[in-house]
Parts: sequence; C-alpha cells; structure tokens
Amino acid sequence: MIIIYSSIALLLTGLYLVVLIYLMKGWAALRHPTKKIETALLRTKVTLLIAARNEEENIRLTIEDILAQDYPKHLLEVIIVDDHSTDSTADIIRSYAPHGIKLLQLNEAQKLNSYKKKAIAEAIRLSTGDLMVATDADCRMGAQWLSSVVSYFETQNWVMISSPVNYFQEKSLFERLQTLEFSYLIGIGAAFIGNKRASTCNGANLAYRKDVFYEVGGFKGIDDLASGDDELLLQKVAERYPGRIGFLKQREAIVYTHAKPNLTEFLQQRRRWASKSTKYKDKSVVALAVCIWLFNLSLLVNSLLGFYNVAFWKLFGLQMLLKFVFEAAFLMPIMSFFKRSGLVMLLIILSPIHILYFVYVGLIGNTSKYSWKGRVVK
Repeated sequence: MIIIYSSIALLLTGLYLVVLIYLMKGWAALRHPTKKIETALLRTKVTLLIAARNEEENIRLTIEDILAQDYPKHLLEVIIVDDHSTDSTADIIRSYAPHGIKLLQLNEAQKLNSYKKKAIAEAIRLSTGDLMVATDADCRMGAQWLSSVVSYFETQNWVMISSPVNYFQEKSLFERLQTLEFSYLIGIGAAFIGNKRASTCNGANLAYRKDVFYEVGGFKGIDDLASGDDELLLQKVAERYPGRIGFLKQREAIVYTHAKPNLTEFLQQRRRWASKSTKYKDKSVVALAVCIWLFNLSLLVNSLLGFYNVAFWKLFGLQMLLKFVFEAAFLMPIMSFFKRSGLVMLLIILSPIHILYFVYVGLIGNTSKYSWKGRVVK
C-alpha cells in the first residue's frame, strides 16, 4: 500500500514538473514587441473602463496617472463607474469632469451578485471607443502604458490583450511574499498565452475589442458569479478566436497595485479568484488544477505521515526539493522582467507556506461565500 501511494505521489510530482516546464516554454515564447508605432500615429479610439467602489484613498492617483498618459487625447474616452460607493469616491471622480473624465453611477434597485460585471457592461454600452481597456481604481501606471497597449493591438491585430500586473510599495515580509506569489500567477497566465492556450489573465490590465465583447455575448452565462470579469471573459473570447489573444511582455505596459495588508483580506481575495474555476470552459485546465491541488495535498499528507514512518519524510523532502528548484527556474525570468529578482530568494519561505494555502483555498474556494467590497457574495 505504501509503495502504491508513494508511486502516486511521485506521479503527481512529475506531472507538476512537466507543467512547470510547459510554463517555462510559454513564457520564453513571448517576445518583447520589436515594433512600436509612434504615439502620434496611433489611430484607435479607446475607452478606458474602471469600476470603482469606496476607493476615495486611491482613485485620485489613478485618475492623475490616466491624465498623464501620452496617448492622443482626442482618441481617449475615460468612463469610471461608481458602484454604490458610501464614501467620497463619486465626488472625487466628478471633480475631474473638466478634464474629460466621465462618471457613471450605478443605481440598481434589485440586488445583484456581480455588480462589477454590471458596471463594466454599462460602461461599454455607453462607450464610443473601438478598443476597451480595463483597469482597477487602485492601480498606478506609467505614461506610456496606454500607447504601448494600443501599439501592440495595432501591429499584431489581436482581439484581446492581457498585460502584466505587479505589486509594489510593499511594507512587510507578508506583502513581499504576496508579490512573489502574485508574479507566479501572472506568469502562468502569460505562459499559457505564449503556448497559444489562453486561460487566465488579470482584469487590472486587460484590453479587448468592443465588437468582440458583444460577439461572444458579453458577460452572459458568467454573470452569476461576482468575479470573473477577466478570466471567464477571456475564455469565451479564446473559444471564439483561438490564437488571437496576446500577452504584452513589455515593462512600459505594467500596471501596479498593492498587496493585501493582512491574512484575512488576502484569503478573501484568493477565495474570490478560486470561485471562478467552476465556470472555466476548458475543463482540461480544471483537471490540471485538480491534479496540482492533489500534488500539494500529497505534500501535506507526507509531512504528517512522516511521524508514522520516516520514509514519508524522505519522499516529502524529494518532492519539496524538486518543487523548489523548478519553481525557482520558472520564476527567475519573470521576476527579472519585473526587475524584482531579489524576491526569488523568498521562495524558500513561500514554497512550504504555499502548500497550506493552496490546499485550503482549493477546499473553500467553491464551497462558501466571501466578502468583497463590503458585500457578501458568491
């Protein structure tokens, strides 16, 4: 029985390593754009979309970064949707009306589960742009962000573009560990796109053609979940337009946001992200995620069974060594891209913690409600 179990554990380990090799290949396949159109020659009408709820501490900085973009002003429309904020978010947005910032306020009498998707859909309905560019109300970006995205869109003829997101201004070891883990997730999404198998992305830096949004039915069929305005939409587009989704591997295109300040908020966020998996169209990706969850479970089980038989600790040690080496190999070029290579050293701390977190989130992500922006949703 021990031999059979050990063989299964090693098989799961091997599968995880193969996945990491596949991801390394996908990240390496992504190329920095060699051609960039001069900003003055860009011609795409863009609508920049932001859904905001209780963001009075952040929204002003985000708007200032948007106004500082080098993108032609006559080709840019900015629509910020206030999602029933109870603070001064709407007033701050309204104060930028002289600068062309449009405020749309949701006023839904009927309770919804996905207010964010409703906000984005309403903004798109009122938009005049051909390319929708979505970000979040607590994000920061450099002046060339938008022009980089649009240049990539015009030169490569993508129907959807996922671009990099990273954490910054960390104040603690906990937040730096999140930056490393979050970069791992961004790298996974990028690598899948690099392998022509678009599966995941981040809605803080996502662009797509307006006509394609309506062609795939918008958020219809995925609007029963609070989250998923990014990944689930991407998967609908990938099904209709395989190979037409790009990842912009360019530093100027990075959008920055903040890690969660405490464990409670972090777990709520990860539960929200995990809740989307039940709606994934590509069930092979779901099956793969289950196998990786089982691999992490085997690590946890082996660490406990070692108290019964030291052979399990040896097996655990082998699994952990392989996990650490291959994860480090995957992360090093990603962290180099973000110019945060020093954080890879934290993998020795993150790797064992990640086992507990991954097993926990996998168990509760699809079984319970969670709190998001002051609401309890599912």
